[in-house]
Formats: sequence, C-alpha cells, structure tokens
Amino acid sequence: MFTGLIQAIGKISQPSSTELYVSWDTQRYSRVGEGIAMGDSIAVDGVCLTVTRIMPDGFIADVSPETLSRTTLSQDHMGQCPVNLESSLRVGSKVGGHFVTGHIDGVGYLSAATRTATSWEMSFDVPDQRIARYIVPKGSIAINGVSLTVADCNGSGNWFKVAVIPVTYHDTNLQFLVPGSRVNLEGDVLGKYVEKFMRVSPSSVASNLMANGEDASPNANGAADGHGSDEWVTSEFLAEHGYS
Repeated sequence: MFTGLIQAIGKISQPSSTELYVSWDTQRYSRVGEGIAMGDSIAVDGVCLTVTRIMPDGFIADVSPETLSRTTLSQDHMGQCPVNLESSLRVGSKVGGHFVTGHIDGVGYLSAATRTATSWEMSFDVPDQRIARYIVPKGSIAINGVSLTVADCNGSGNWFKVAVIPVTYHDTNLQFLVPGSRVNLEGDVLGKYVEKFMRVSPSSVASNLMANGEDASPNANGAADGHGSDEWVTSEFLAEHGYS
C-alpha cells in the first residue's frame, strides 16, 4: 500500500526479460531506500514491485509479461527516462495523498499541459473504458504513482484534467511528459468496491449460492445466508448517507 507521495526520481533498465533494475541517486534520495530489505514493496511509476536483490544504488525486481504489457514499464522507460519511486506505507505513517495499491488499471495519454499562475493544468485521454469508469470529478487518481485530484472530466471519464502544483510537478517525472506520453493510471480503490456493490444484486447472490450448492434461503435478516440484510446498496441509499 502506498500514498501517492513520490520520494525519489530514478531510472530503470532491463538486465533480463524477467527482471528490472531500478536505481536512483542514493545520496540525494536517501528516504526511498531507507531500511530497504528483501521482499519489500516499492512503487515504480505507480507499479508495485517486490525487491528480489539489493544493489548499491537500488534494487532488482522480478517482472511478469502481464506487468510489462499493462503498464509503461517497458521500452518507454529503459535507459535514462526517469521513473517515480515511493516505498510502501508503514503503519503509523502519515497518509498525505490517498490509498494507492500499486495495481495499475491501464495506460492513458497526456493530451495537453498548460502552465497557469499557480499550477500546471494537465489533461489526459483514457481510451479504455475499464479505467475511465472510475474517473469522477473531485475523485482521486494516481498518475505514474502520483496522487492527484480530478479537477474536471467528461461524462464517460475518457478525458480528465488535473491541476499539479509546482512542487509536485518539479519533484516527479510529470515534468518530462509531452503530448502523447503514456502514463500509468490507477483509479481509487473505494470506487471499485462501490461499483461492485452497486452491480451485485441480492438475486444474483442467491443464484450464485444455489449454483455452488449452498443455502440461498433467507436468514433471520431476510437475506440469503451470509449476506446480511435484504436492504441493498442503491443510488438512493448512497445519496441519503452523503454520497451524492
């Protein structure tokens, strides 16, 4: 688990088809490598990787074809192209961004970046509807592992805009993006669970139970066994409890 607050900018190379070598300036960015140990998790451009070997200026991680195909950790970043780095959240640490899992939903593209008096306004295109549906106004999103707030978006979520303050812009690799640059996107995990609750109805739960040979008869609360009350999560229920 991460917070989306970047601790260092590094670079990656690929010593083999199944490994990534992640390195950084250890004198300038001591925090990200502080107490690093085998098996630790570190987010690399928002992708959660596991340390399998510790090196003098970084670490080596195993990487699967699935990770390379669903993220920008391929030819986009080999060599000198910088990556954002964040070590995993420790119990008791401050959460200054939002909860980021490091499980990338997919890739988006920078469409425009405009400097204003107080920030950089950056717009992104999201061609994959599986990602776009989690993008809502004022919602949280991780772009290359950076925790940001959606300032504006269209109805489908396949275009959105964020405002990036100068310190975030200059301390992350967002400063190196140009129109067309690919970025890793992770939607807010809360939205994914809400979507699941809205999509699954009591009748479908009962059908699944019966298909598995389980008891789907109502329990003392009037719902299929193991699923609590028959009052389900609806848009009206959410609005009543402040989720408008």
